[in-house]
Amino acid sequence: MPWYVLITKPNSEKKVAARLKERGIEVCCPVRTELRQWSDRKKKVEVPLLPSMVLVQLEDKDRPLVFGVVGVLRYLFWLGKPAVVSAEEIEALLDIKSQGMNVLSIDRLVEGVEISVEGFGHIPQKGTVKHVSGNQCWVVLHQLGFVIKLQI
Repeated sequence: MPWYVLITKPNSEKKVAARLKERGIEVCCPVRTELRQWSDRKKKVEVPLLPSMVLVQLEDKDRPLVFGVVGVLRYLFWLGKPAVVSAEEIEALLDIKSQGMNVLSIDRLVEGVEISVEGFGHIPQKGTVKHVSGNQCWVVLHQLGFVIKLQI
Protein backbone atom coordinates (compact mmCIF):
# COMPACT_ATOMS: atom_id res chain seq x y z
CA MET A 1 0.00 0.00 0.00
CA PRO A 2 1.29 3.49 -0.79
CA TRP A 3 2.00 6.24 1.73
CA TYR A 4 0.17 9.52 1.03
CA VAL A 5 0.88 13.00 2.41
CA LEU A 6 -2.00 14.70 4.23
CA ILE A 7 -2.01 18.45 4.79
CA THR A 8 -3.39 19.37 8.22
CA LYS A 9 -4.34 22.53 10.03
CA PRO A 10 -1.28 24.20 11.60
CA ASN A 11 -0.20 22.77 14.97
CA SER A 12 -2.66 19.87 14.82
CA GLU A 13 -0.45 17.17 13.31
CA LYS A 14 -0.18 15.00 16.43
CA LYS A 15 -3.92 15.26 17.16
CA VAL A 16 -4.80 14.30 13.59
CA ALA A 17 -2.38 11.35 13.75
CA ALA A 18 -3.97 10.11 16.98
CA ARG A 19 -7.49 10.42 15.55
CA LEU A 20 -6.50 8.57 12.38
CA LYS A 21 -4.94 5.76 14.45
CA GLU A 22 -8.21 5.46 16.38
CA ARG A 23 -9.93 4.78 13.04
CA GLY A 24 -7.43 2.03 12.24
CA ILE A 25 -5.44 3.94 9.64
CA GLU A 26 -1.66 3.44 9.51
CA VAL A 27 -0.06 6.82 10.32
CA CYS A 28 3.46 8.24 10.39
CA CYS A 29 3.94 11.56 12.16
CA PRO A 30 7.66 11.86 12.94
CA VAL A 31 8.57 14.30 15.71
CA ARG A 32 11.72 15.95 17.02
CA THR A 33 12.48 17.17 20.54
CA GLU A 34 12.97 20.89 20.87
CA LEU A 35 13.86 22.99 23.91
CA ARG A 36 11.34 25.83 24.33
CA GLN A 37 11.76 28.70 26.74
CA TRP A 38 9.00 30.55 28.54
CA SER A 39 9.47 33.47 30.91
CA ASP A 40 9.55 31.19 33.95
CA ARG A 41 10.94 27.87 32.66
CA LYS A 42 12.46 25.80 29.89
CA LYS A 43 10.79 22.66 28.64
CA LYS A 44 11.52 19.95 26.07
CA VAL A 45 8.57 19.53 23.71
CA GLU A 46 8.01 17.23 20.75
CA VAL A 47 7.24 19.09 17.53
CA PRO A 48 6.40 17.50 14.16
CA LEU A 49 9.32 16.99 11.82
CA LEU A 50 7.12 17.83 8.82
CA PRO A 51 5.06 20.94 9.63
CA SER A 52 1.33 20.66 8.78
CA MET A 53 1.85 17.16 7.31
CA VAL A 54 0.92 13.63 8.33
CA LEU A 55 1.76 10.53 6.31
CA VAL A 56 -0.92 7.84 5.93
CA GLN A 57 -0.80 4.37 4.41
CA LEU A 58 -4.02 3.21 2.80
CA GLU A 59 -5.48 1.89 -0.42
CA ASP A 60 -6.37 4.37 -3.14
CA LYS A 61 -10.09 3.58 -2.76
CA ASP A 62 -9.93 4.35 1.00
CA ARG A 63 -8.38 7.83 0.62
CA PRO A 64 -11.67 9.72 1.30
CA LEU A 65 -11.92 8.13 4.79
CA VAL A 66 -9.48 10.65 6.25
CA PHE A 67 -11.76 13.63 5.65
CA GLY A 68 -14.00 12.57 8.55
CA VAL A 69 -11.19 13.55 10.94
CA VAL A 70 -11.10 17.08 12.36
CA GLY A 71 -7.94 18.92 11.27
CA VAL A 72 -7.42 17.23 7.90
CA LEU A 73 -7.45 19.75 5.04
CA ARG A 74 -6.38 17.93 1.87
CA TYR A 75 -3.89 15.60 0.24
CA LEU A 76 -0.62 16.94 -1.13
CA PHE A 77 -0.48 16.61 -4.93
CA TRP A 78 2.55 16.36 -7.21
CA LEU A 79 2.14 16.74 -10.98
CA GLY A 80 -1.63 16.33 -10.73
CA LYS A 81 -1.49 13.10 -8.71
CA PRO A 82 -1.50 12.50 -4.95
CA ALA A 83 2.06 12.65 -3.63
CA VAL A 84 3.35 9.20 -2.72
CA VAL A 85 6.22 8.64 -0.29
CA SER A 86 8.34 5.51 -0.58
CA ALA A 87 8.55 3.01 2.27
CA GLU A 88 12.32 3.63 2.44
CA GLU A 89 11.75 7.33 3.14
CA ILE A 90 9.20 6.47 5.85
CA GLU A 91 11.73 4.11 7.40
CA ALA A 92 14.39 6.86 7.27
CA LEU A 93 12.05 9.28 9.06
CA LEU A 94 11.33 6.72 11.78
CA ASP A 95 15.06 5.94 12.14
CA ILE A 96 15.75 9.58 13.02
CA LYS A 97 13.85 9.22 16.29
CA SER A 98 14.82 5.62 17.09
CA GLN A 99 18.55 6.29 16.65
CA GLY A 100 18.41 9.42 18.79
CA MET A 101 19.51 11.81 16.05
CA ASN A 102 18.97 15.51 16.75
CA VAL A 103 17.29 17.47 13.93
CA LEU A 104 18.82 20.94 13.69
CA SER A 105 16.50 22.47 11.09
CA ILE A 106 14.21 21.73 8.17
CA ASP A 107 14.52 23.64 4.89
CA ARG A 108 12.61 23.45 1.62
CA LEU A 109 14.54 22.32 -1.45
CA VAL A 110 15.50 25.03 -3.90
CA GLU A 111 15.11 24.06 -7.55
CA GLY A 112 18.34 23.18 -9.27
CA VAL A 113 20.31 22.37 -6.11
CA GLU A 114 21.50 18.76 -6.09
CA ILE A 115 23.37 17.09 -3.24
CA SER A 116 24.78 13.64 -3.88
CA VAL A 117 27.04 11.39 -1.80
CA GLU A 118 27.06 7.81 -0.59
CA GLY A 119 23.85 6.35 0.87
CA PHE A 120 23.31 6.14 4.62
CA GLY A 121 21.38 3.54 6.67
CA HIS A 122 17.99 2.70 5.19
CA ILE A 123 17.93 5.78 2.95
CA PRO A 124 18.11 4.66 -0.68
CA GLN A 125 20.61 6.35 -2.99
CA LYS A 126 18.01 6.56 -5.74
CA GLY A 127 15.43 8.96 -4.32
CA THR A 128 17.08 10.16 -1.12
CA VAL A 129 20.62 11.48 -1.03
CA LYS A 130 22.75 12.09 2.06
CA HIS A 131 25.54 14.65 2.53
CA VAL A 132 27.86 14.45 5.54
CA SER A 133 29.97 17.36 6.79
CA GLY A 134 31.66 17.22 10.19
CA ASN A 135 28.96 16.29 12.72
CA GLN A 136 26.04 17.21 10.44
CA CYS A 137 24.34 15.40 7.60
CA TRP A 138 21.67 16.38 5.09
CA VAL A 139 18.89 13.92 4.28
CA VAL A 140 17.05 14.91 1.11
CA LEU A 141 13.46 13.74 0.79
CA HIS A 142 12.73 14.46 -2.88
CA GLN A 143 9.09 13.36 -2.89
CA LEU A 144 8.26 15.63 0.04
CA GLY A 145 10.46 18.49 -1.09
CA PHE A 146 12.41 18.83 2.18
CA VAL A 147 16.03 18.73 3.29
CA ILE A 148 16.44 17.57 6.89
CA LYS A 149 19.68 18.51 8.66
CA LEU A 150 20.71 16.02 11.32
CA GLN A 151 23.38 16.17 13.99
CA ILE A 152 25.19 12.84 14.28
